Amino acid sequence: MSWLSLLLGSIVGLSLGLTGGGGAIFAVPLLAYGLGVPAREAVAISLVSVGLTSFFGFLAKWRKGEAELRTGLLFAVAGMFGAPFGTWMAKQIPENWLMLLFSGLMVTIAWKMWKKSGRAAAESQVCIPVETSGQQSDGYVKDGPSCQRDAAGQLILTSRCARMLLLVGVASGTLSGMFGVGGGFIIVPALILFSSMSMSRAVGTSLLVISLVSVSGFASQLWGGQSITFNITALFATGGLCGLWLGLLIGHRLSASILQRVFSVAILLVAVFVIVKNLS
Repeated sequence: MSWLSLLLGSIVGLSLGLTGGGGAIFAVPLLAYGLGVPAREAVAISLVSVGLTSFFGFLAKWRKGEAELRTGLLFAVAGMFGAPFGTWMAKQIPENWLMLLFSGLMVTIAWKMWKKSGRAAAESQVCIPVETSGQQSDGYVKDGPSCQRDAAGQLILTSRCARMLLLVGVASGTLSGMFGVGGGFIIVPALILFSSMSMSRAVGTSLLVISLVSVSGFASQLWGGQSITFNITALFATGGLCGLWLGLLIGHRLSASILQRVFSVAILLVAVFVIVKNLS
């Protein structure tokens, strides 16, 4: 059981290190069906492991200048408000239906990741000048449909941009509390789409958000009376840290497009397994 906990935890850490999101979606099924942990406890253990792993991943990225602290904190604050609501929702749903809903979420994520895998533009930061009646906007350039950056590449936090980031943060927090996922599969595409961050910076920023939102989600679980098995939690988290180190090491050497396709197929296979297991 010890080696299996380490191995399964390393899978989650590896995927977090490579993509900054999407990998945490594996944690609950691996705990529930690989280690036999009850679904609700698996959610709590997932939050501990994913949160701890993501925090160390963020520190590694931040030291390299591959994370935006202000943007990440804005996301995280919103997510920490959403997590208790997600925890409350999960308690209203029977355990087998909770897992079926979780598998539906996995199918959606797999489809989205596959659809976006061909967009090579996500690999690099692109600045698109804003034109108003043929003139470029004064003092800044517009990078995405909702957020703007100045000439130095720093995010300009307009009210429209803040609203968008807060909404996505609340959504990721709700999913975190409900399913034990970090929400990185929402955060990374949102950062790229709405502020044209590079993939690398989006991954680093996402890891900060995931770690803080996971703390809120886990606190909500404890407040609701959920207990966890310390031994499994410690081993799973240790495996996650080892996998994270490997993921960060090789992440820059692999194509983001290929990574997304591989993970989308893997997520889909796990989702099918969860559906069959619960329907049978």
